[in-house]
Amino acid sequence: MIHAQQKKTTVAKQKTMADNPFFHKSSLQYQAPEFDKIKDEHFKPAFDFGLKQHTQEIEKIANNPEKPTFENTIVAMEKSGEVLNRATIVFYNLTSSNTNTTLQKLEEEYAPIFASHSDNIYLNDKLYQRIKNISDNGLDAESKRLLQYYRQNFDIAGAALSSQQKNELKEVNQQLAKLETQFSNKLLEARKQGGLLISDVKELDGLSADEIAAVAADAKIAGHDGQYLLALQNTTQQPLLQNLKNRATREKLFKASWLRAEKGDKNDTRETIQQLVKLRLKKAQILGKKSFAEWRLQDQMAKKPEAAMNLMKQIAQPAVETAKREQAEIQELIKSQGGNFEVQPWDWNFYSEQVRKAKYDLDENQIKPYFEVTTVLEKGVFYAAEKFYGLTFKKRTDLPVYHPDVVAYEVFDKDGKSLAIYYLDFFTRSSKSGGAWMNNFVTQSYLLGTKPVIVNVYNFQKPAAGKPSLISFDDVTTVFHEFGHSIHGMFASQKYPSISGTATPRDFVEFPSQINEHFALEPEVLNNYAVHYETKQPIPQDLVEKIKKASKFNQGYATTELVSAAMNDMMWHSVTDESQNIPVLDFEKKALADNGFTVAAVPPRYHAPYFAHIWGGGYSAGYYAYLWSETLDNDAWEWIKSHGGMTRENGDRFRKYILSVGNSVDLNQAFRDFAGHDPDIKPLLRNRGFIK
Repeated sequence: MIHAQQKKTTVAKQKTMADNPFFHKSSLQYQAPEFDKIKDEHFKPAFDFGLKQHTQEIEKIANNPEKPTFENTIVAMEKSGEVLNRATIVFYNLTSSNTNTTLQKLEEEYAPIFASHSDNIYLNDKLYQRIKNISDNGLDAESKRLLQYYRQNFDIAGAALSSQQKNELKEVNQQLAKLETQFSNKLLEARKQGGLLISDVKELDGLSADEIAAVAADAKIAGHDGQYLLALQNTTQQPLLQNLKNRATREKLFKASWLRAEKGDKNDTRETIQQLVKLRLKKAQILGKKSFAEWRLQDQMAKKPEAAMNLMKQIAQPAVETAKREQAEIQELIKSQGGNFEVQPWDWNFYSEQVRKAKYDLDENQIKPYFEVTTVLEKGVFYAAEKFYGLTFKKRTDLPVYHPDVVAYEVFDKDGKSLAIYYLDFFTRSSKSGGAWMNNFVTQSYLLGTKPVIVNVYNFQKPAAGKPSLISFDDVTTVFHEFGHSIHGMFASQKYPSISGTATPRDFVEFPSQINEHFALEPEVLNNYAVHYETKQPIPQDLVEKIKKASKFNQGYATTELVSAAMNDMMWHSVTDESQNIPVLDFEKKALADNGFTVAAVPPRYHAPYFAHIWGGGYSAGYYAYLWSETLDNDAWEWIKSHGGMTRENGDRFRKYILSVGNSVDLNQAFRDFAGHDPDIKPLLRNRGFIK
């Protein structure tokens, strides 16, 4: 009887494993996720089995009686955790792009469990001793780099700590993982609940008929039929502010954005942030560092917080001075129109757009009809990739997707061979986090025999049924930017997954994406995709010239909002004493004032209560990375332009030295190999119009 019951249990378990798509490699091309089979209930058993399996694999490696070698230790670790990796990659992509209450509860439940699992690996002394004692004699360059990477990661994680310190660190890491997940879930709900609901269409004066139809559709979906919902994006400023003529509506929309996560309700993030700051400082101190920033930057290109701060200060001063001049222009315009108020953050985009029209005769509403989002992608982004790198793309309607809005493409290399699978998810929805990003569903690795499967996610307003999705030129730039990350992942050419593709330091990973932005205004590319969605006529050259001339317009504002957010991040994570952890709003106010950000009408791109990059994402003490990478990007672009521009020869060179190396070489040296010199900040300052 007992035997029969055991047999029945075994059969049931085997059936459960067979039915769960995470327990085996996907049968789809390049192991793309089987979204038609994946269900919410598959994650928990995959996590539990995957954690158990990975723990056993790690214990076997750590307790191997044989002399430690690169193969029996490092390569064995690279091959371990297959089921867990497959499940978590899909899970965290979905919790960002198409979540629900079931996934959110699972995320909170498993965050401390996953943190503990990571600690059990990186704080395992037997494993650490094996890694320290591996000889690099006879290893090829990439294998030596991987060995160095493992040693550094174990050291940074605290492998050399005492047993008591390790136990203390494990507790802190579990608490941090739980809090970071709580922050993300609170913020998603705060963004969803924080949208501005309007009942009188007159308050929306200035919006186009299509924009009004879109916000009416959003209200209907949210259960407010007959009203208008201005949903929030994750940034401080909201796109509709530049067109709304009603100043009271602008103020309400801005404040809805600014105050979304500080209302004293269950979605208020401030207490969570203070706990995170306290615990991150404690973690750094356990690990022998003065601040979290000092600990965090050890393996980045900047190496030390002082280097990052020095870069930001070089950019901040000219940015703020330029913003002050821009503010004076806006104030003069307000005065000329009979206004007797001082420009406020909710006024800036509305009046700066008018200044831009006056100075450059450029109207955003004139431009948008030339930028239909799918045309921008296929005739712009894909076209540039074909010209510079030789890539081609084919839509794949046979591949299952995780949401009806998602589309898939197969990517082919310059020799015609299949290179990658690429997914696109353009439109905002309440189940999606704000912003835009790139992720791998499958990472390239010669060791594992895998090719890249990549997704780009955006938050563009979904048009009303039957209408085109028209986007601003800023949004066009975002599409090029995120595809730059995808190119980085597609061109990965590493043996080992841990150092493949975009698995680089944060202050390098934005370099490929930012350089890809430059293609948006290259004449050959622009003329191919900027086509009026109704007339099918190409964008007039005089409008192109206006876009180019206006590209440096409002750069004081744009740079100040970015660098002030980055500076705030670094200040939060440079706290060295618990007494400095004052209330969130007070801390931000002091940090801005102390660093010269005195233009009240220019708020940070992200206000602390909704700064998802640093509290719920991976950019803690790392938001400066955008500016560091932009320094590399502008310098490299000047090199490209001075060596013939958008040629296949230059594309092959950039691919060879930058895009295909992953983290398998010294990245400072990789830049020198490409450009022939160390990075120079002057091209960045020139590009933003701060110097000539």
